[in-house]
Amino acid sequence: MLSLIIGENSFETSREVTRLAQDFQGDIHRFDGDALTLAQLPDLLMGSTLFADKKLVIIKNLSENKALWSVLAEWLPRLSDDVHLVLVEAKPDKRTKTFKDLREVATVKEFAPWTDRDAAKAEQWVMEEAKAKGFTLDKKSAHLLAQRVGVDQWLLYQALQKLAVLPSVDSAAIEKFIEATPSENVFNLLEAGLKGNAAKVQQMMRVLETTEDPYRLFGLLSGQVLHLAALAVSDKPAASVASDLGAHPFALSKLAPYAKTLGREGTRKVVAAFVEADAGMKTSAGEPWLLIERALLKTATLT
Repeated sequence: MLSLIIGENSFETSREVTRLAQDFQGDIHRFDGDALTLAQLPDLLMGSTLFADKKLVIIKNLSENKALWSVLAEWLPRLSDDVHLVLVEAKPDKRTKTFKDLREVATVKEFAPWTDRDAAKAEQWVMEEAKAKGFTLDKKSAHLLAQRVGVDQWLLYQALQKLAVLPSVDSAAIEKFIEATPSENVFNLLEAGLKGNAAKVQQMMRVLETTEDPYRLFGLLSGQVLHLAALAVSDKPAASVASDLGAHPFALSKLAPYAKTLGREGTRKVVAAFVEADAGMKTSAGEPWLLIERALLKTATLT
């Protein structure tokens, strides 16, 4: 038997491999593909050992081993009925002959990484995972959790593990025990500026300076400002603008009221403040944190 598990969603691929291993009765062998040699293939693909009738052979990223990958198809007819060969590939080259040959004979499962467009899927998933862990998340709590953590399944799973030990789980518990991701912190920071709350901007900056990289933070802020500008100059609803940008509608819906309040001229001034900060950071004209704070405080004066 031959299984091909592909995709950059490492959580789902790992879970699928774990499921196969748990359901298997026999010897289980795991290998990194780049460390294998051609001389090892016969033993891997042959049948029973002295200790078990069947064996599960899991090989990760064999496509990175060009020498073996190029000849693998030639060895597949020798795969014993007593061997379940599982190939795990994060990003295989689907143009290669080997991949095409494998796809013809293997059971293929592909797990794509989630993006911001999958927020609704993430919310449904955390409700189902919570139930499996013995507690309940209502839709409001699931929405808040996905908003704070994002759509990374590893981070969502870790958050669920934290919540599972609590006597009860609600929005207050999520806000208390689950740390917001940088993207959520960034929105809250920009929102403080857009609301004209200079004191909150400065307070948040002092906290973020101890935990974040200024260039990463500025990049995330600039992305939010780009979305704000797109909303301000477009006559389309936020959902349509989100579709055009490849962003999640919810993210833009939160910015839409500020784009409307600022209008094109006000938004232009916000963009100008961040362009100035960007130029300063590229030319080392000032300390990065000060440049970011200055742009946010200029934003705060516009509302």
